[in-house]
Amino acid sequence: MAHLIEQMAYVGAPPWHGLGSALSPNQPLEIWQREAGMSWQIQDSPVHFKAKAASHLGSIHSFPEQKVLYRSDTKAPLSVVSHRYQVVQPREVLEFYRDLTEFSGYELETAGVLKGGRKFWALARTGQTMALRGNDQVNGYLLLATSCDGTLATTATPTTVRVVCNNTLSISLNGATQAIKVPHSTRFNPQSVKKQLGIAVSQWDEFMYRMRALAERKVQTKEALGFFMDVLCDTGAHDPIPNVLPNKRAMEKVQNLYEGKGRGADLESARGTAWGLLNAVTEYVDHERRARSSEYRMDSAWFGQGAIIKQKALDAALQLVA
Repeated sequence: MAHLIEQMAYVGAPPWHGLGSALSPNQPLEIWQREAGMSWQIQDSPVHFKAKAASHLGSIHSFPEQKVLYRSDTKAPLSVVSHRYQVVQPREVLEFYRDLTEFSGYELETAGVLKGGRKFWALARTGQTMALRGNDQVNGYLLLATSCDGTLATTATPTTVRVVCNNTLSISLNGATQAIKVPHSTRFNPQSVKKQLGIAVSQWDEFMYRMRALAERKVQTKEALGFFMDVLCDTGAHDPIPNVLPNKRAMEKVQNLYEGKGRGADLESARGTAWGLLNAVTEYVDHERRARSSEYRMDSAWFGQGAIIKQKALDAALQLVA
């Protein structure tokens, strides 16, 4: 099976997805660029096509409205996009963190390339941290990711990681993610994004205040069932569990995680609480959900259907303390 991850690097303990090669701390960005597989550029070429003609060679024509993006190192094609498409280079993703790591206390922890170069990211710890009941530690991170095939805008997302289980969760308040998105129809301006992020990162305290409220909110068995039915099956607690196998398996899995099988499920903050409900779902998405490989699960958990499920779980959990 072809691997989704082209290459990645990390510092410290292995990431929650268990992938990548280790770096020692405080490496310069140039080392990160090499070890994370990001030391190449996206180049472009006009689209050409061959029209049939009387001769076997045919005739070559151009289509100026489109361009082919390809890797500078392998020459492998990445995508065909509009000539107005604004490319963000792999090195730009790492350069985004240069002043943050040098002057603001951020620490790069993972960076890498997905789908042969069509998507790439870097994740840095912000230095923000908070402990819930029972010393359940949650750390703040900033994820910057982009694509060159139109599947993902350049997106900076404040994210939390629960240390005991490495569950990841995007910071969201009042039903709205705090992510800053720059579509590829406009040029990526790192300083502008950082100014917008200043507001989002400052909302860490408010977000963690709500997470603490989840850890204080005791949940009845009936409420837990209703929560999982709503998040995973789009049904209520009084409806029968669907016989569709994926939903039924998901229900059984998250219930087991919540009831003690999950990492950190026995902590005071999670045992029988709304925080425990939320982490049962995030652990299922990050670590247990069926996927072709760990790489596919990671891609889904950050950027795809898994991220949608986690956001839905967060919204449902916050409703319990509204």
